[in-house]
Amino acid sequence: MDDIKLAKVENVRMIDRYNTKNPIVGTLYLTATHLIFVEPDSNKETWILHMHIANIEKLPLTTTGSPLLIRCKTFLSVTFVVPKDSECHDVYTSLLKLYQPVSINKLYCFNYQPAKDDFPKNSGWEYFKLESEFKRMRVPNDTWTLCSLNTNYELCDTYPRQIYVPQGANTAMLIGSSRFRSKGRLPALTYLHSNKASICRCSQPLSGFSARCLEDEQMFEAIRKTNPNTDHMYVVDTRPRINALANRAAGKGYENEAFYENIKFHFLGIENIHTQRTSLQKLIEACEQKTPTMSGFLNALESSGWLKHIRSILDTSSFISNVVDKGVSVVVHCSDGWDRTAQVCSLASLMLDPYYRTIKGFQALIEKDWLAFGHKFSDRCGHIQNDPREVSPIFTQFLDCTWQLMSQRSDAFEFNERFLLILHDHVHSCQFGTFVGNCEKDRLDLQLAKRTFSLWGHMANHLNEYINPLYKPDVDETIKPNLAPQCIKFWRGMYSRFESGVHPREPLGDLLLATKDHTTSLEDHVQHLTKRITSFKNYISKSAKKIQDATSSKSITKESSATDTNDNKYNYDKKMSELSSADDDHPLKLSEGGSSVSGANNVSGSSGSGNGSGGMSFASLSLSDEVDPSTLNDEINSVAVDWKSMRNVTACSCSTPFDQFSKKTHCWKCGEIFCERCIDKSIPLPGQDSGKPVPVCRTCFRLVQKISP
Repeated sequence: MDDIKLAKVENVRMIDRYNTKNPIVGTLYLTATHLIFVEPDSNKETWILHMHIANIEKLPLTTTGSPLLIRCKTFLSVTFVVPKDSECHDVYTSLLKLYQPVSINKLYCFNYQPAKDDFPKNSGWEYFKLESEFKRMRVPNDTWTLCSLNTNYELCDTYPRQIYVPQGANTAMLIGSSRFRSKGRLPALTYLHSNKASICRCSQPLSGFSARCLEDEQMFEAIRKTNPNTDHMYVVDTRPRINALANRAAGKGYENEAFYENIKFHFLGIENIHTQRTSLQKLIEACEQKTPTMSGFLNALESSGWLKHIRSILDTSSFISNVVDKGVSVVVHCSDGWDRTAQVCSLASLMLDPYYRTIKGFQALIEKDWLAFGHKFSDRCGHIQNDPREVSPIFTQFLDCTWQLMSQRSDAFEFNERFLLILHDHVHSCQFGTFVGNCEKDRLDLQLAKRTFSLWGHMANHLNEYINPLYKPDVDETIKPNLAPQCIKFWRGMYSRFESGVHPREPLGDLLLATKDHTTSLEDHVQHLTKRITSFKNYISKSAKKIQDATSSKSITKESSATDTNDNKYNYDKKMSELSSADDDHPLKLSEGGSSVSGANNVSGSSGSGNGSGGMSFASLSLSDEVDPSTLNDEINSVAVDWKSMRNVTACSCSTPFDQFSKKTHCWKCGEIFCERCIDKSIPLPGQDSGKPVPVCRTCFRLVQKISP
């Protein structure tokens, strides 16, 4: 709080570039974690997390005040006009200190506490283990084994502790190969296909113009021999050839085919981090044009080169996927093996393995290829003050490529676009410790699992928001994307998501998901009612038979009473013995209240007061607990048959307005629509057969639990 010079500024104008003539006037609040703009007339709040700020620019003073332009890593661009220049300067200097801390220990995740105890701090940290993911791929096996040389990160400090290498690779080969590779990143297994073809990853060799390493050459041969289906393998250098040649002058470079036997070498031309950073800056400028025209936007988009880079990454990944699908192993590297290599290895695995196209599998893919193998998240996302040349949208491009695949094959992915956007935003937010640090060793040194919450634990509580209603789990095939230029799209939902008027009123995916949930709820309710009707039918049938049997028994008893032994005590004991051995639903059993349906004298055939077996009726028979009529009405009313249409709902009952990126969620009990904050409860409904917890609003939650408001 010492960095905050001014906590509240009134009469601030927020300028929308589409509506510059009618700016919104409100109050600006500066907190330790957020910048908040409150519009008093509409009750709308704009929250900007400090960690999401990419840069701040104090514009020249105008007649209406001092403008402050804020650009965010979430692609939000907003201008606040502060009435006094001194107040604007105070806000500006405060934000400069807050949005990019000097120390990693000052990040948001180390102070973040959920508003309520949604999930424990350790939730999510144990969801994924590297050993379990490789066991799923049946590794270790007779050709691949676990290397123990990196247990204390001595072989390579940016690799995980568990490295899987060929069985034929001895210690000398591993150490020699590590020393010959940039940053010690020797070839290691990242994906094993069902046909025994593999994807291995590493960094560039320190070969210069003529250097060679026998151990490294032997390592490549050992990798080739793990696949008995072919006598060769591919080595893919993701860089443009000219970049690799330039690195030779620095003593690095690429493999000499004359030294490495049985390999086919390919350059595939993905540009470096600096080119990608510049490309994104130009893309943002294209999206922020003040008076956008069709030709102006398209020319700016083409000039940025962004879609060309996306296509290049997909092209390289598709090449690797196709080669592995045909049964040939691949070794992939770029310069240091943690940027372009992470992109193409994870995307190729995504194309090959349907498991990675599930929510759990995609999270495991990120844990393996990005977190464990050392993508430099803190440097690339600019979490703390550091060299700005290290910042680059590498992970954003990976998510963009995933979205391109989803657009072409929407039935092959369990998750939706919102899932990718949440991932992107939280990679930059530092609200959770999952993506803090540059490698596995960094995260262990920072003790993130003990000191911070996990993003996976948070997302596990909101899985219903990420479901793709078009997903077909039985689609088990390799994705082969169409990379024709007209098939590579601009991702409006990411880069233009805060622009009003360019998005559908309700996303099609949300409408489909709401329809699917409504159908599921009704089917579950119908199944429950069907069982209730069946129970009533059985009860009525049994009751009718009992009345008929009791009437017949009475007439038989009257006929034989003259010949029976006239011993009242004997007859009483006999009938009570028969009654005690009868079924629980015997019409003469005691009801729950303890009163007998008919007296013992009536059982023995004696005259009664009109309540004997001759006067038995359905009203005198109690229902079992299973079909208790007192709860039937509650069961029927506990499920909403009609759900409110999403079309005309503009705000939640808490006055939170809905916009193009807010999810509208139905309460399964009352059918009304709420925002995510107001429908944070789940409970099984009495009128549903499955007994699964379903989303309900807070009022309905109390009603179902029989708790007064």
